[in-house]
Amino acid sequence: MAPILQVKNLQTHFFTKSGVLKAVDGVSFKIGAGEIIGLVGESGSGKSITGFSILGLVDAPGRIVGGQILFKGRDMTSIPPAEMQKLRGSRIAMIFQDPMMTLNPVLRIETQMVESILTHDRSISKEEARQRSRDALGLVGISSPEERMRAYPHQFSGGMRQRVSIAIAMLNRPDLIIADEPTTALDVTIQGQVIHEMQQLCKSTKTALLWITHDLAVVAGISNRICVMYAGRIVEQGPNEVLIGNPLHPYTSGLLGSVPSQNRRGEPLRQIEGIVPSLLNLPVGCAFENRCGNALSKCSKSTPEEETLKDGRIIRCYNQFNSSKNRRMK
Repeated sequence: MAPILQVKNLQTHFFTKSGVLKAVDGVSFKIGAGEIIGLVGESGSGKSITGFSILGLVDAPGRIVGGQILFKGRDMTSIPPAEMQKLRGSRIAMIFQDPMMTLNPVLRIETQMVESILTHDRSISKEEARQRSRDALGLVGISSPEERMRAYPHQFSGGMRQRVSIAIAMLNRPDLIIADEPTTALDVTIQGQVIHEMQQLCKSTKTALLWITHDLAVVAGISNRICVMYAGRIVEQGPNEVLIGNPLHPYTSGLLGSVPSQNRRGEPLRQIEGIVPSLLNLPVGCAFENRCGNALSKCSKSTPEEETLKDGRIIRCYNQFNSSKNRRMK
């Protein structure tokens, strides 16, 4: 079965006075129906720009300069803006890190949710749209949804506003949801509830989900596959249990080691030394070389190409083959 979304060698660059910033540089992955893909990495790695690129929301001075974004087989980089506008919110939805990018501060929640449905589906009545909106608020843990629908966004806490934006994304049961740090503002209990509801939605409606986050622990609990992004490129991707159980890229290993639950009681938290390099001035070789404890001499001279391993993962690294269970596919 063809994937819902297939990104091929995506390149999104920003043309600034200081030079060309390669925010996304050769990113490739695909998501099947009902599948959840986690896109994880530090701040500044290009995760959010990848999501904005898929939706055609990259503003000047940035633009997509290469690659393809195939949604159900059609390249979205060549879709007219008016048609792209119809796809957004109906067949493709996005949950932003800042809920106020979704919510209009001067309209009641009810008005915004009902309009989100009726704009894309004129076959249902206003009362049916209202009922669906009320049910969606209940699914994301908002108590007394009937009363809350009459409120304005400023009457909600930050976490409550984020839950409303998640509910709006789920309203039209889209083919693809792009979630950019959707649970950052939520407490642990509600975070778990929202993750569960998103998993159930993907399972029941076959919605594909791209979950963008810096929190590897959350990704490990929700995704089928994980893509680890660093300095504009995916450095390792593969099935959840394979990548979490046996990370081969030093950056992936470092991210896992930084998760507090990985440390024994009393041990100091581990961290990856250094910072993400400037995307305006990337090194000639591997971008992670100056932070890597396993770097080889050639790491500073050339960028490693993608290699596909027999366990299903794809990786960019010269010195990852330290496990007898993984060898290059011929």
